Amino acid sequence: MPLEKLRIFGNPNIGVYIFTNNKVTLVPEGTQPQVKKALSDTLSTEVLEAVVADSRLLGIFIAGNDKAILLPKTARDKEVDRLKELGLPVKVVFTSFTALGNIILTNNRVALIHPELSDKEVEVVCRELNVEKCVRRSIVNIPTVGSVAVINDNSGLFHPDVNESELKALEELLKIRVGTGTVNFGVGFIKTGLIANNFGAVVGDLTTGPEIMRVMDAFNLR
Repeated sequence: MPLEKLRIFGNPNIGVYIFTNNKVTLVPEGTQPQVKKALSDTLSTEVLEAVVADSRLLGIFIAGNDKAILLPKTARDKEVDRLKELGLPVKVVFTSFTALGNIILTNNRVALIHPELSDKEVEVVCRELNVEKCVRRSIVNIPTVGSVAVINDNSGLFHPDVNESELKALEELLKIRVGTGTVNFGVGFIKTGLIANNFGAVVGDLTTGPEIMRVMDAFNLR
């Protein structure tokens, strides 16, 4: 698996703007061609432009895996229709939260979900993601589980305050290799500066050498 350092729109917080799974990477309209190429080469996916809720913040508003790309209730009909026309498995889910990327942490098997979602909301999310297991929980007492970690089907990197006991519990729950670290020179909210799928990973370009080593170790990157 390769790793790339990148910024988008002059910003190292790449995970705020970009969503990826193992089939497609979604970037905001106007993303520079060299950024798209770097993403395609590193993540081995097609790269497509999108808008959600009239916003560039795709990583904040979108959650998903290879089976479903979940959009919030604030997504415009024309935005949803365009993504469907591109053949993407887009689903709009109606929850009390709109920042789905921050409240859902998922791969193709397991989803961790903000503990304040109702039973009905969790049922809808889990059905659309078609995962084997859905669990409501916090990570290091932070309910926005999607903001403090990035996972794929094999590995994951979590907030540095996750202790050994919780890390072991997460590893057993998710059935993946896990580690802790930071991005972009000390940021513990991993999602803001890291995107990853089963084929590669991209970090914000303020991420230091030691931080990159932690990412490479967690995701078994070369």
